[in-house]
Amino acid sequence: MSFLKKRRKCYNPWLLPPWIRKVRFYAKHICIPITVFQAIHTLFVPTTGDVLLLFILALISWLLWTDII
Repeated sequence: MSFLKKRRKCYNPWLLPPWIRKVRFYAKHICIPITVFQAIHTLFVPTTGDVLLLFILALISWLLWTDII
């Protein structure tokens, strides 16, 4: 069963091109305030679209902050 275990390579963000590093940096710092604004908006006007958008934004924020994306 050892063939099922794949070895994860070490992630090094400095190996990415500079423009991708800039996009990730700015996305990481912009995504949280947009998610908070959307959460406040969803509290006052909870439509299905707002809830889905909030879920997607929260997922993207979490993925950016944990360096999965």
